[in-house]
Amino acid sequence: MAGTAVGNLAGVIGIHPEEAAIIEQLQSGSEEAFAWLISRYQQPLYSLIYRILPNPGDAADITQDVFIKVFRGISRFHGEASLRTWIYRIALHEALNQRRWWSRHRRQELTLTNDEEDQPSSIVEHLVDTHESPFDAAASSEIAGHVESALREVPEPFRTVVVLRDIEGFGYEEIADILNANLGTVKSRLMRGRAHLKSRLAPFMEAASRRPSQSCSSSRVPRACSAEEAL
Repeated sequence: MAGTAVGNLAGVIGIHPEEAAIIEQLQSGSEEAFAWLISRYQQPLYSLIYRILPNPGDAADITQDVFIKVFRGISRFHGEASLRTWIYRIALHEALNQRRWWSRHRRQELTLTNDEEDQPSSIVEHLVDTHESPFDAAASSEIAGHVESALREVPEPFRTVVVLRDIEGFGYEEIADILNANLGTVKSRLMRGRAHLKSRLAPFMEAASRRPSQSCSSSRVPRACSAEEAL
């Protein structure tokens, strides 16, 4: 009977029965459900937050804060959106709050550290295939590095929409739910964000076209290539 009730509730509020079951376990305080949630969302949330913050070194702490917010707020979640959308909405809110704090209080130049073991993994590390040859790895890292740097120069709120759509793979409707914006606004911001990104990548792509290089079809950096192709 309980399973039937969950299924009926899921149908009413538009949630898949599997997701409704997870939500029920989370709301009952299941440690296994929270462990699953962290394993499922930790890396994608970290990647999103990493790209939004002026100081990427804060991304790990903010990601942890997001899960604390989810833990404390899951009892008040009633399926107004999907669980994924709700979690990303919290992550975006926390990241933008931190960004505003940074803008107000920490406008000095960032200090670099030589202790690489204490640094969070960057997008470049996740873009590069560890089975590549040294030459391919260097080329892939170069492309990924330029895409990452260019993306950081795209102004908000256009950057967030580009990240959600072209990197995280959210649909337009999902992005609209996360940002609490209409579809027209989402599409407009995406178009402008891609234009900003393209203009910033243009010098690098022009320089790269003058020297022999592998095409994106043979590259092992799908995300970097897909970002270029999306432009």
